[in-house]
Amino acid sequence: MAAPGQPNPQQMAAMQQQFAAEAAKRGMTPEQFAQKQREQLTADAAKLGLSPEQYVQQLRMRAMQAHQKQMEAQQQGQASPQGEGQQQQQQQQQQQEGQQNQQGQASAPQQQVQQQTHQVPVQPGQPADPKALAVANFLRSQNLKPRTCILDGQRKDMFKVKRAIRAIESPAYAKAAGKKNSLLPPVTDRASAENVFKLLPLSLLALRVSKVDPHAGHNHAKPKNRTKGLWTVKIEQHQETEPLMHYVWLYEGPQWKQRALAAAVVVGIFAVVLFPLWPMFMRQGVWYLSVGMMGLLGLFFAMSIFRLILFCITVFTVPPGLWLFPNLFEDVGFFDSFKPLWGWQENKKKKSKKAKSEDAQGVEPTSSAKSTSAEPATSLTPVKRDLTARVEEAEE
Repeated sequence: MAAPGQPNPQQMAAMQQQFAAEAAKRGMTPEQFAQKQREQLTADAAKLGLSPEQYVQQLRMRAMQAHQKQMEAQQQGQASPQGEGQQQQQQQQQQQEGQQNQQGQASAPQQQVQQQTHQVPVQPGQPADPKALAVANFLRSQNLKPRTCILDGQRKDMFKVKRAIRAIESPAYAKAAGKKNSLLPPVTDRASAENVFKLLPLSLLALRVSKVDPHAGHNHAKPKNRTKGLWTVKIEQHQETEPLMHYVWLYEGPQWKQRALAAAVVVGIFAVVLFPLWPMFMRQGVWYLSVGMMGLLGLFFAMSIFRLILFCITVFTVPPGLWLFPNLFEDVGFFDSFKPLWGWQENKKKKSKKAKSEDAQGVEPTSSAKSTSAEPATSLTPVKRDLTARVEEAEE
């Protein structure tokens, strides 16, 4: 028989099962989950300037006061003998619940604190908190290694909670929060960093999401042109802050850049439409500019044709052929396209065989024909050793 004020064995077994289920839901053992709750309880007690035992006792007193108020309200509404029997049953249930709340640091009070810490209630329809906007602007400026996902048919940026918490705990955040008139909340420990992060879902600036299969329940096959690594996500009901969970940005940041770009586009369109009203010197300047651009384009085509003719001539006269501006059509910068001035044509097959032989013999590769100097590069011919067996070696 259980002692007064203590839960019976059936209640203890039920509470242990519930505790193990909560630990398994978070991917931890019951011991790890209990240790994490103790740490969280200690951090919350330190924030209030209390010891862990005093904080647990305070939680117990709050729970008992709530049960007493509920019991008094029910007693006022029921006066019949049947109501008295129901009151006794309710009192027994309340006593059992009170006993469950008194099981120690490793169970109900810690679990309540854990739920208060990790589950974030979302309040739609409320204006965004200025502190939350300040936190969102700071995190948007940090490298959270975001990845693109699909949410309701739209592309959004997704990030992990651990990277956001790491950014909030970084010296850059402390420096930004220490500035004058800064709205960033101060951060002293892990619990306060998580509380700062919770401002985002509370103001609907970022929400927790999970991966879903957009073709689940369909009979058709998956598309072949599916983009690898591009998740289709949905918003979760419980906005928790576990390190490996993913959040998606609903806050796009300041809109002044987009507005300035839109205004510039509108001004440009009006300027083109009102071209007949431009002053004469401006219209002449545009005409000269267009003629100059067309001249440069024609010169480029003429140079391309000339270098091709020059190569065709030198292929037969001085093989393997000479290219003027050999990097003209290569994937390089503008100025690098005109360096070097000329170069010899090089056979790709001979070049690949030559590179393989040099790698096999351990010889450094020679400079290519398209070098930056005007003279053709000299090649180093590796000395091959004759490793074939001879008659004298075979007889021995």
